[in-house]
Amino acid sequence: QVQLVESGGGLVQPGGSLRLSCTASGSIFSDNAMGWYRQAPGKDREYVARILHNGITNYADSVKGRFAVSKNNAKNTVYLQMNSLKPEDTAVYYCSVRGIWGQGTLVTVSS
Repeated sequence: QVQLVESGGGLVQPGGSLRLSCTASGSIFSDNAMGWYRQAPGKDREYVARILHNGITNYADSVKGRFAVSKNNAKNTVYLQMNSLKPEDTAVYYCSVRGIWGQGTLVTVSS
């Protein structure tokens, strides 16, 4: 069973940037779509972005133009570059592929 580990979360001021990473224990991203999701306190988990096996990306309207997803198949890692962060981006961010979920990484946007 492939395992996913997210990293890169932390505390950032509004307008700042963070880059999240999702590393898989095996080579899975080259052949599968991978998604980023987030769950804010007291809210349901929501879709953030997706990258297909061929590199095509898709974003939720709430992050379009601010977030960018990319991957490095050789490193079994997918990234989520988050710019112009807003307090409403505060959440635990998860990556998922083929029904497998990571443990999440907390992003807090606050002054």
